[in-house]
Amino acid sequence: MPRTIDGETYYTVQEACEIAGVSKSTFLRWVNAGAIRDVSQRDRHGWRLFTEEDIQRISAEKNRIERLQLKISERRCT
Repeated sequence: MPRTIDGETYYTVQEACEIAGVSKSTFLRWVNAGAIRDVSQRDRHGWRLFTEEDIQRISAEKNRIERLQLKISERRCT
């Protein structure tokens, strides 16, 4: 369940990944590879907190990769 802190809505990693349509392990792999920057906000336990903007960045990366995969697939078929 999203939480609001100082008027900003934050999501957990699981919630953010579900909304963006990627698995948690995929997100973490992208962060470790430097393909996407990590979130800057964390809770008192050190757990990542995602804003709507963070989720949009994850979705954009997912869409970029899907387009690349489609191009590669199309080249193989011709």
